[in-house]
Amino acid sequence: MNAAFDFTGKKVFVFGGTSGINLGIAEAFAERGAVMGVASRDPEKVRATVARLAECGRVAGQTAAPQGYSLDVRDPQAVADAISTFAASRGSIDVLVSGAAGNFPAAAQALSPNGFKSVVDIDLLGTFHVMRGAHPYLTSPGASVINISAPQAAIAMAMQVHVCAAKAGVDMVTRTLALEWGPQGVRVNGVVPGPIDGTEGMKRLAPDEKSREAVVRGVPMRRMGTPRDVANVCLFLASEAAAYVTGAIIPADGGWSVAGARLDS
Repeated sequence: MNAAFDFTGKKVFVFGGTSGINLGIAEAFAERGAVMGVASRDPEKVRATVARLAECGRVAGQTAAPQGYSLDVRDPQAVADAISTFAASRGSIDVLVSGAAGNFPAAAQALSPNGFKSVVDIDLLGTFHVMRGAHPYLTSPGASVINISAPQAAIAMAMQVHVCAAKAGVDMVTRTLALEWGPQGVRVNGVVPGPIDGTEGMKRLAPDEKSREAVVRGVPMRRMGTPRDVANVCLFLASEAAAYVTGAIIPADGGWSVAGARLDS
């Protein structure tokens, strides 16, 4: 294993880490020896993920059992309680990944105020709750914070006004906290996944073979990504190889954003 990507004994907490992209991120850190914590809303998914990460940890020689928390990131007290419980038993947090998100296609004129609010509450307020709750427990200096964003933060997409607004806010949270926390030695960056195969987001945005093919045609690398493609960027950002990188928003999208990130044919 490359020493720069050896996370043996490092404490890593992934919010939204029980499915899709975020599960892939959690697995990648566990396979490299990290002491893991994950949180999401579904208790059954949390239990299954803890078991899965424990197996990854045993393969990596890590004996510390992962910890899982069932919570809603819209509840700031629940977020803070989970982080403080993890930190009390594991120590300060070396790597924090905030990836909880909500999405569904909806035309603006058909989108209810509550529908708009629910996505903003999960994506934007949820990110803020995670950042604020974790700050007292981040290893200082040395912690790496990674927010999972989306192309909608910078590229307008039809049927996605709620997500565009929320993710644009997430990117500004990332940049602002990079400014505020940089003097403490805490780095804050964002990763922007493109079309990632098998995720709930792509199932909703490209629900049939025709729409999937249209998405792939719009990716310069002519394929959808995998959760591991995104996880590899996170491993880099959390490593010593990125010790001078903060405030960056890095695409992991095969060039999709360069090509305009089109969802139509």
